[in-house]
Parts: sequence; structure tokens; C-alpha cells
Amino acid sequence: MQACLIDSGAAAMLLPMADPTPVFDDLRAESDELDRLVAELSPDQWSLPTPAPRWSIAHQIAHLAWTDHAALLAVTDADAFGKEVEKALASPDNFVDEGAEEGARKPPAEILAEWRTGRKALADALSAAPKGARFPWYGPPMAAASMASARLMETWAHGQDVADALGVVRTPTDRLRHVARIGVRARDYAFGVNGLTPPTEEFRIELTGADGTLWAYGPEDAPQRVTGPALDFCLLVTRRAHRADLAVQADGEDADRWLDIAQAFAGPPGAGRSAGTAKGGDQ
Repeated sequence: MQACLIDSGAAAMLLPMADPTPVFDDLRAESDELDRLVAELSPDQWSLPTPAPRWSIAHQIAHLAWTDHAALLAVTDADAFGKEVEKALASPDNFVDEGAEEGARKPPAEILAEWRTGRKALADALSAAPKGARFPWYGPPMAAASMASARLMETWAHGQDVADALGVVRTPTDRLRHVARIGVRARDYAFGVNGLTPPTEEFRIELTGADGTLWAYGPEDAPQRVTGPALDFCLLVTRRAHRADLAVQADGEDADRWLDIAQAFAGPPGAGRSAGTAKGGDQ
């Protein structure tokens, strides 16, 4: 499934941010939005299945709490985080699911409380990190802003799983810029993880935000282009919807290939969603 704490490895490919403050604020806001979705759920609703195989809503929130805890250790206690890496290396195919399963067995109120406490502690630690500091991770070390971007991406993606389980259509926000940025920067990684040679030329990516603003990446005169709604692009690169269900278009052979394999997270791509199952696409 597309859920793991090495999601954040893709964020290490990001360019440094001039002012990291907005991403810290946006991470808090993204978490708060998901919190509002789950805060009043009944125990039966916490058990609802999500599009991720064998994962309920409880698994989704428990996973976020577990990953936030790992990230907090990376920021505040490198030795303790190193022990977590050893556990991951000992069980590379199962440690993510095992962590979610262990957390999901707890009462919903406890899962929610742990997630709230952990995400606040992490956001505070990232905001207070010294300028230029880099922290260990399951992939390359990351700066505080990159880690915050990655946590936002994962929170939004797992939030989409929760929203789909509840039949809720979320309103896209400007916070999707962080998700889109990671997806764009991870282009070459997506080719490589699928055993393909990345294109030598940059693409032009033009995405339309919910307010009609154009988000543009890459040279204007690039011969290969990707265009479409920003929301749809973010659903695509987090593999929360199938390309056939989204209004993202490619002009050029390599760009077209990329849309079939694009991912904003590190690790295996997973099966992704089947065509005709998208609930959170462009409305």
C-alpha cells in the first residue's frame, strides 16, 4: 500500500525553502482538518475499511501517530531513532503494517490522543530546529522544512483514505502546493524505482489551484508538458486515484509515461487504486 514512513525520503529531493515557516503552519492546519473528520466518529466508524487493503480508519490514524513519533525521535533523539531503523531493517516488508496494526488495536480515544500529542510535539520540534540542521531518516537526512513537507503530504494522503471511507469530499486548499512540489521533484525517482531511465530534459508542469491560480514548474519552453487541476495531480502522485479518473494531461511520450508511474513517496509504488474507484478527484 502507499503508506510508509519512508514516504518522506522523496522530500529530501526538494530544493531548500527560503522561509520554512509556512510549511510548519500548513502541517498543523492539514492535521487539524483531518482531526475534524475523525474527532466525533463512533467506535464502529473507526472500524470502517478504507481504500488501503486491510486498513481501517483506525489503522490510518494510528499510522500517522506512529510515523510522527518516529520523526520526533529523528529530530530529538538520533540514537533512539537509530534503533527504530534497525527494527525496520529487520522486517522491511512488514514493519509499517505491523506498526499500524499495533496502534489500531487501541481504543479510538487513545489513538486520537496519541496522534494529537505526537503531531504537536513534532510540529513544535521542527519549528524550533536550528537553521541548517538536518536529521536522520529512513532515506537521506532531511532539513526540518523538508520533513514537515513530507509529513504534510502523508497526512493529506491518508486523510484522503479516511475521507473516502466516510464518503466525504474535501475542499482542496493551497496546502496542496507542498504535495505537488514533492511530486514534481520526485519525477526521476519514479522512473528509477520502476526500472526506467529518467528523461534527460525537464518537463513543464502547469497545475491549476482551486482558486484558479496557476502553479508552474519547469522551463516554459519545455517540449513535454503536464497540465491539469492541482488536486488531480496530487491524487495521482500520492496514488490515491487512477490516472483514468483524473483530468491530468500529458503532451510528449516521456511525460505520458510519467503519469502512469508518478509517485511522491519513496519505496515500492504499490498497486495503486483501480480505475473507476476515485472519490476525491476534481469535482
